[in-house]
Amino acid sequence: MGALAATPVAGSLVELEALRHGLAAATGYSEWEQVVADYGSDFYVIPPTQIIERLRGDLTVLQHQLAATPGDRSLLRVAGSLSAIMAMAVSTLGQNTMARRWWRTARTHADHSGCTGTRVWVRDWEVVNGTYEHRPITEILNRAEEATAIAGDRACVGHAGVLAGQAQALAVAGQPEAALNALEATAAMTDRMTNEATRDTASMFGWPEVRLRHTESYVYTQLGYTTKALAAQDRALELYSADLNRERAQMLMHRASCLIQDGHVGDGLRCAADVLDALPQSDHNALLHHMATAVVTRIPKRELHRVEAVELRQRLAELPSG
Repeated sequence: MGALAATPVAGSLVELEALRHGLAAATGYSEWEQVVADYGSDFYVIPPTQIIERLRGDLTVLQHQLAATPGDRSLLRVAGSLSAIMAMAVSTLGQNTMARRWWRTARTHADHSGCTGTRVWVRDWEVVNGTYEHRPITEILNRAEEATAIAGDRACVGHAGVLAGQAQALAVAGQPEAALNALEATAAMTDRMTNEATRDTASMFGWPEVRLRHTESYVYTQLGYTTKALAAQDRALELYSADLNRERAQMLMHRASCLIQDGHVGDGLRCAADVLDALPQSDHNALLHHMATAVVTRIPKRELHRVEAVELRQRLAELPSG
């Protein structure tokens, strides 16, 4: 820890965190697992810029601990999880190239840890986030196959997430039968989740019902099955807690897309505009931009010049996404 404090990149907050971890280590206690759990909950309610800044400090400390004990599998598992959360955070800011690098780091550390659950969980979020990051569909599907091979028949949060991301990618690829099969597999895996996983509604490490419903909404909306999509959205909006503003906004963008597909173009465009108005500017990010852009692609050509459509496109051009 003394070497860390002497490095020119170490700020006061990093030094304080290093000191705290050093004190814990002196008593034979490690708090890293709790640190990971805290990030899993904070990710949904704290702006990504703050998540990134906090991770910068924690990962700096962790880097030095790993250098001192490079074969420590528990620290490697932590490094894999925190690197995946960093990848998600930079992705929400539209930094997709940086996200790809962090995903690679996350997979490497998770694999070296030997922990199957962590290896699958890291790939879960990479697959789920793949379409938002505009990754090639074949690349997303290859990563999903890699993850399911690691998981085998294991019922875990990561496995359910991988299947969900696979369903979304297949829907985007225009493969309805395969997408629906993957969605069915996601529902079946959800039925196998532990009570602990399904009750965890506020963490990246849980698999509550709302994650299944969000996946259904995404897939059905993409495929044009609007009746099923609207039903999934109704259920998801019942389940989402009030503080998950960003997730609710993405869901409502699905609804706007469905309204347009059903011929209610004005209603759909107003819905999208209302979502942007209601969400605090600090919560506008690249994922919202992605979903709002998907709404625009649903506007019939003959309607592109209506005032609401022009205004929405203009707002998207000004939306922070990087």
